Amino acid sequence: MTTSPVDRAADQFVTALAQWRVERGMTKKQLAARMGFDPSYVSHVEGRRHKPTEDFARRAEAVLGAGGAIWQRFQEYDELRHARGSALHRDPPVPLQWLPPGTGLVVEREIAELAYVGGAYRCRVVRSLYNAGVEPVTRYLVKIAIDRYPNDPAGSNRHHRENPLTFEEMDVHALAGEGGAAEPMQWRVKLDRDAAKEFWLLFANEQGQFPLYPNERTTIEYAYTVGEEKWGQWFQRAVRLPTRSLTVRLDFPEIFEPTVWGVEVSLAAEVPVRSPLERRNEGGRAIFEWSTDQPLLNARYRLEWRYRGADAPKYDELGPPEPPVLPRASHRMRGIGIVQRGSDLLRQRSRHFQLPREGPAARETVTRLLTSLAQLEDLHEFTKGVGLSAPQIGLTVAAAVVRPPDREVEPVVLLNPRVVGESAEWDEQYEGCLSFFDYRGLVARPLRIEVEHARFDGARVVTVFERALARLISHEIDHLEGRLYVDRMKPDAKLVPVTQYEQNGRPWDYQN
Repeated sequence: MTTSPVDRAADQFVTALAQWRVERGMTKKQLAARMGFDPSYVSHVEGRRHKPTEDFARRAEAVLGAGGAIWQRFQEYDELRHARGSALHRDPPVPLQWLPPGTGLVVEREIAELAYVGGAYRCRVVRSLYNAGVEPVTRYLVKIAIDRYPNDPAGSNRHHRENPLTFEEMDVHALAGEGGAAEPMQWRVKLDRDAAKEFWLLFANEQGQFPLYPNERTTIEYAYTVGEEKWGQWFQRAVRLPTRSLTVRLDFPEIFEPTVWGVEVSLAAEVPVRSPLERRNEGGRAIFEWSTDQPLLNARYRLEWRYRGADAPKYDELGPPEPPVLPRASHRMRGIGIVQRGSDLLRQRSRHFQLPREGPAARETVTRLLTSLAQLEDLHEFTKGVGLSAPQIGLTVAAAVVRPPDREVEPVVLLNPRVVGESAEWDEQYEGCLSFFDYRGLVARPLRIEVEHARFDGARVVTVFERALARLISHEIDHLEGRLYVDRMKPDAKLVPVTQYEQNGRPWDYQN
């Protein structure tokens, strides 16, 4: 019996829904409660007795946090069913507030502005927030990256060490509320590093607290300043919460003759922004604006610029690092499709395959990993062995391959792996990462691990790995759990630039 493309698309939606529900550890009843539906309705959709609606798909995507997978399946189904030219009508418009209780914070509108004034950049961000969760919100995390040379981490880190940015000079100010009712917000430092700053905006001040309660809305505004000698020629917005509208505005002196362009970074892809930037000149200022009404969750939108005017600050006069003679290792990795550090994809826990049903998809993923591994070995000699995880090639599934130091041994294939045992003996060795290949870091790991993992037919097995292979396997399992090796380094440990690393081309040293 054959099925129509529309029915197949509906089946794919249901499959994605069920997979993500199981992945999040929810029963149909629990999911229905979070979505605001009767449990029987969710059962009917999963049982293919009811067709999915836009409202249902949006709520499922929001509750399960599927990174757009559920919503994409619905859009594919929706396009097919309306392409048939039948008398079907589209679903009525989704209510303005479609997110169900339990979703958490939602950004209904963000306006981010960066203005050059008097030798410094002043950033101002306004966010309209809605609490769709079930708990009061008492703080909001702000993350700031100010890399002077974003394409040269070593040069940028060196520059910021020599020219540290302090919170005092940033002159952080924040407000919550509208107009005359706005309240000053206190803030507390969470992270203070060379080119990365994080702080909590508190829904509190000296006069008291003003939490954002469920089903309530407010607007927060915060601003900070960074001198031109410390800010790179880029301004990026990362979509970390469900967001309905995003506007980014750059404000430069017209005499600088600025040129601005934008890129969208989503998982492993980097493409020009889909809608054009608009420019207007006002009072000697060149103002560039870009907006989107459907920013993707976990996507990053970056505006970059250069100045052509004779009176503009000269980028090269502000102390750029010495240019490398050869392309940086990270550039070569990116060139063959390896996702690089900074991508939100590397910080997500990977979805387990539902085996044996997803056996073909698992085999295809492993084939892609082995193909990429072969490309890698054409670029670099991996004397210590090498591993590659699915997130590093843009796939959010729990699969990895590892080639041992002994090239005669077949690569190890890991599906849905987890460490179930480890030795009491550990050692420290320097590790590198294909997603952060310009540096090496000293990491402690157990000398022996026991790993439970799956075969393509769904059978579970436990394999013991020791020494170098145990380290490689542990590194890749960390990737599948959204962890990088730098997270395991000691707080006072320093990264070593690959140009200064003295153990290139040599295997790890283990004493017998």
